Amino acid sequence: MIFRYNESAGVSSLDPAYSRNLENIWVCNMLYNGLVEIDDSLNIRPAISDRWTIDSTGTVYRFHLRDDVFFHESEAFPNGEGRRVVAGDFVYSFNRILDRKLSSPGSWVFGAVATEKPFRAIGDSIVEIHLEKQFPPFLGLLGMKYCSVVPREAVEKYGDDFRKNPVGTGPFKFNFWIENTRLVMLKNENYYETDKEGNALPYLDAVSVSFIPDKSAAYLDLVKGNFDFMSGLHSSYADELITPDGELVEIYRDQFYLQKHPFLKTDYLGFMIDDSLAAGNPWLNVDLRKAVNYAINRVDMVRYLRNNVYTPGTAGFIPKGMPGYRANSGYSFNPDSVRACIERAGYGNGKKLPILTVSTTSDYVDLCEFVQHQVSQFGFEVKVDVLPASVHRELTARGDVEFFRKSWLADYPDDENFMALFYSPNKSPKGPNYTHFSDPRFDKLYLDALATTNQQERNTLYAQMDSLMMTEAPIVPLYYDVVMRFVSKKVCGLDQSPISVLDLRHVKIELEE
Repeated sequence: MIFRYNESAGVSSLDPAYSRNLENIWVCNMLYNGLVEIDDSLNIRPAISDRWTIDSTGTVYRFHLRDDVFFHESEAFPNGEGRRVVAGDFVYSFNRILDRKLSSPGSWVFGAVATEKPFRAIGDSIVEIHLEKQFPPFLGLLGMKYCSVVPREAVEKYGDDFRKNPVGTGPFKFNFWIENTRLVMLKNENYYETDKEGNALPYLDAVSVSFIPDKSAAYLDLVKGNFDFMSGLHSSYADELITPDGELVEIYRDQFYLQKHPFLKTDYLGFMIDDSLAAGNPWLNVDLRKAVNYAINRVDMVRYLRNNVYTPGTAGFIPKGMPGYRANSGYSFNPDSVRACIERAGYGNGKKLPILTVSTTSDYVDLCEFVQHQVSQFGFEVKVDVLPASVHRELTARGDVEFFRKSWLADYPDDENFMALFYSPNKSPKGPNYTHFSDPRFDKLYLDALATTNQQERNTLYAQMDSLMMTEAPIVPLYYDVVMRFVSKKVCGLDQSPISVLDLRHVKIELEE
């Protein structure tokens, strides 16, 4: 049983220290494990650690390791045999992520740990992590692939080439990788997990990943049966696969089934509202920002531009699928409210509204042109500035654009992940607060949420933050993303994931006789 899929974006590294994007995360999820993992209900569950405790101060985490987890066979070990994972391997792996020489994009994950000896091995079976101060979302951070365990022997043997000679503990082990052509991983016969009946996991014999950059060509290969799975929907073939109501077209229903569920991602437009950087900026006026929010018919936008697949952004910034999502808690299309906001902003009686320039990339021009058309009906003049992705990213981080399209994807299953974008100390380029939103009321709620481990209290505080932020309107939520997977009917057992992790441990493929 071989599971075949295409990754048009390619894979840049098989080292979990560089598992920044989904394409790298997917393969690292097959090759590696960490202390804990995040399940498809956003719960944190055991992985190599079968149990853990957190002390009364919320700063000392103690993880107890399983004794039946082994690294894959590798020439880095004596006789080429894999060895058992011990606590010292995690201490090494975590310190490696923090090593500035490595320049791992995941070093921020350990931003809350103590400055002196944050990671400790107690014998072979216990790992302790010490935080500088309490940070309740920390356990969820450990479920990220950055926190996977790797063996010192293999990293030292291969050096920079560890990226293409991975040695992990995951359900699949590395076979070969011809960059930009094919990656093959084989079943790990010594994998520690079993199913509920005690059968060894994984069921698959191998995973084969192709790297066809043309998404239309990859779609044709899916239709021909050359791939068992495709994730995402590209505009070049959207109408051939999906009806206007967001369902699979009838001609393919005998060949595929469609998995569709919330993806923890919000697409939005952001205003730069830092008056110290943009003196005289008319968009510092909150009523103008509210007017833009009320002027956009997000339901029509999703219907006509996105095949009714996504959820219209009529709630706050926290997306559907997260605990803090509150339906219809944001802005809906309301012409009367647009006019009232414009008048309150002092632009009634014929006074010309300011010109608004929205910065975007080529992939989202249609969305921005839709916004341009919508708000122009109320007297706003909107210009669309299309930039290369790298330029757009840099200018947004520097605060050099007044209005921009962005998206935010959950790194870990906690609403704090989304509210951190509006905490004033996180202003870009230091952090992800690209709007430079600053409100002492919001900052206090944010710190209060981090000071309690009571999840219900934290959820209440997050809801208050989201509500306050939407009242001040530094952003315009557009839609909440959805994971769409087109899966061959020969495939069963493919779990869905709101953080879009590809988990193949329980997958089986019906073999032709």
